[in-house]
Amino acid sequence: SRLTPPSAQAAEAECCQHSNSCRTAAVMLVGDSGVGKTCLLVRFKDGAFLAGSFISTVGIDFRNKVMNIDGVKVKLQIWDTAGQERFRSVTHAYYRDAHALLLLYDVTNRASFDNIQAWLSEIHEYAQQDVVLMLLGNKADSSHERVVKREDVPFMETSARSGLNVELVFTAVAKELKHRSMKDPSETFKLQEYVNKEMRGASCC
Repeated sequence: SRLTPPSAQAAEAECCQHSNSCRTAAVMLVGDSGVGKTCLLVRFKDGAFLAGSFISTVGIDFRNKVMNIDGVKVKLQIWDTAGQERFRSVTHAYYRDAHALLLLYDVTNRASFDNIQAWLSEIHEYAQQDVVLMLLGNKADSSHERVVKREDVPFMETSARSGLNVELVFTAVAKELKHRSMKDPSETFKLQEYVNKEMRGASCC
């Protein structure tokens, strides 16, 4: 059966029962069926990889994870959506409540990359104007099967199998959402600059 995500207000109330300082945000995973949305979520939430075949998401599912971002607890309510066309009307209903959208494609599937524009059109039509948006090229560990070149990627690549950049994606989004929730932030935060800096640091290790 399909689960209905609770409201952000209800989730925040639950989170704040355990903390004096808490932010709650809805993060939505979208993209074609089979690009690895569920695998990315399971890797981030449970630190595991869903190997082998599994049943595609029906409608929408969700999981919660609380992160400590610079001393502030940020509860991410992560919505995993179905990529099939017949479930699009269900997905559309949740766009407006999302604070962040992670748009995934599969670097080994050119069609999923070519369909990005169609997904962006839906996002622009149904999502909030100020929604945090990240484009992720998933399955970056499958270099021998790659059909989308790195220079085509406007933002960053991930791998649910190896864990490449998975934690960084959600940490970056949580930092951006935490920054936006502050009335008078003492410092500016630029999402892409943060990601680029973290990736450079990781490559130097």
